[in-house]
Amino acid sequence: MAAIIRTERLTKSYGAHRGIVDVDLEVAEGEIFGFLGPNGAGKTTTIRTLLDLIRPTSGKAFVFEIESSVDPVSIHRRIGYVPGEFALYDRLTGGQTLEYFGNLRGGVDRAYRDSLIERFDIDPSRRFKEYSKGNKQKIGLVVALQHRPDLLILDEPTSGLDPLVQQSFYALVREARDEGRTVFLSSHILSEVERTCDRVAIIREGRLVKVGRTDALRDLAHHQVELRFADGAPVDAFANLPGVSDVVVEAHTLRLRVTGPITPVVQVAARYELLDFVSREPSLEETFLAQYGQEAVDVRAS
Repeated sequence: MAAIIRTERLTKSYGAHRGIVDVDLEVAEGEIFGFLGPNGAGKTTTIRTLLDLIRPTSGKAFVFEIESSVDPVSIHRRIGYVPGEFALYDRLTGGQTLEYFGNLRGGVDRAYRDSLIERFDIDPSRRFKEYSKGNKQKIGLVVALQHRPDLLILDEPTSGLDPLVQQSFYALVREARDEGRTVFLSSHILSEVERTCDRVAIIREGRLVKVGRTDALRDLAHHQVELRFADGAPVDAFANLPGVSDVVVEAHTLRLRVTGPITPVVQVAARYELLDFVSREPSLEETFLAQYGQEAVDVRAS
């Protein structure tokens, strides 16, 4: 499968300030790729470098196998982009704004644009300056989507959207993937990445921490396990199992943290008279927060 986005040791420095360092990414055609990190981690810097809005200090970025600094116009023709912060023309209505950007693209499918307006519940007759933050964000999304680009680059796309509109957005992203198009979605909202993305990268302080499938990243985290026994809790039987830590005993109840496969814990627990067994699978958010407590390591998983 072709790589739609590829970076090679991509680095951007702002004088004494950190930007991104040696970022190696590869995004395949037809996938939804999540790019996770808190504010200031380097997500927007990476995106702006991909689009040649800023130039890298070193390294290279390729989009559609075109080096971003060599022919950015050819790249821009095939993408839809929602920046993290944007301002449009205050005096134009929403409809005029969409028409303007559609004309810049050489025209768009009006029926499809109208369907997007309906799905996002936009009043196109109002001036842009009269819109709330959420409605401005909707206009930005329609601008990016209306020409059915080969690649969507979305920087914090659900900012300001209410939950119902977010659901419409997630559906549209999945539809784009199902049509064979590619989505690169930057976010700090882990639940939306968990819901929509095929693969995800975590960036911390300008460096990649993890790259892999969404479910694989979740598996890197721990399970919180609680075991309640008929008799006293057999601490020694569990304390030395691989991946087990933070063992706490309260009367007949044993609480522990399990990193990696939970099978050894289940097998040992089956030897005793067990009254209750509760295992809570970690969310992606817990995985993400746990990872930020560790040293940055570049790990790739398929």
